[in-house]
Amino acid sequence: MEITIANTAGFCMGVRRAVEMALEAPRQHENPIFTFGPLIHNPQVLNLLQEKGISVMNEVPDHGSGTVLIRTHGVSPKTMEDLKKAGFNVIDATCPRVTKVQTIIHKHARQGYSSIIIGDQDHPEVVGLLGYAEENGYVVSNIEGLDSLPAFDKAIIVAQTTQNTFFYEEVKKWADRRAPFYKIFDTICDATAKRQAEVSSLAKSVDAVIVIGGHNSGNTQRLAEIARQSGKPAFHIETEAELDLKALASAQHIGITTGASTPDWIIQRVYSALATK
Repeated sequence: MEITIANTAGFCMGVRRAVEMALEAPRQHENPIFTFGPLIHNPQVLNLLQEKGISVMNEVPDHGSGTVLIRTHGVSPKTMEDLKKAGFNVIDATCPRVTKVQTIIHKHARQGYSSIIIGDQDHPEVVGLLGYAEENGYVVSNIEGLDSLPAFDKAIIVAQTTQNTFFYEEVKKWADRRAPFYKIFDTICDATAKRQAEVSSLAKSVDAVIVIGGHNSGNTQRLAEIARQSGKPAFHIETEAELDLKALASAQHIGITTGASTPDWIIQRVYSALATK
């Protein structure tokens, strides 16, 4: 059996940076160390951080001490300020690609623009982005949602950095037809675009695709969705323990790709499990 691992598999730049910052934090900053919300969407890495004594904080307390790392997805300006007011040393581990989107929204909100965010309403990145829109942000996840928006005198359109690139192209076409004066920004990060393009190509050349990543990871879910659209069997798993070897029995060539938060050691375990089946 042949196994092909996507060139883009493994940590993206933003995740690698955040994990390194978290692992170095106990030595460099005031303890205890927290992350505000899960640092990334990968349970295995979160377990590793917990073993290192790094806890997850989900709400801002009235008072506290120690250091809080902002998750890769970012938070609203209010949450950032509340953490500082509560007494924490705050380290910003927001992905630089997300920071770029925050800056775009904040700049235009101050100029009176409405912000249309193409993404998942409850995703932490989107929740944080809304905080920069100054009560004038709208989250849309499909074309019907765009059709139901009020008409704006001026508006910007941005995408969650891990949004489906193919869907965002449809959004651009909608804007060209319905609101050509809206300002559209290409905010899907390069790593996301490359992963999605590669899995689409990979699926055409293999018998089945395995997508490794957290089940609650939006970017991993979209990779699995794109792989399934090829018509080939696609399996979204977190670890080698979830491999369905019976379903893969007839596959002569298997492709492996991963979400942006999947560490190399998980990839190698899945590869080894397949190679020895």
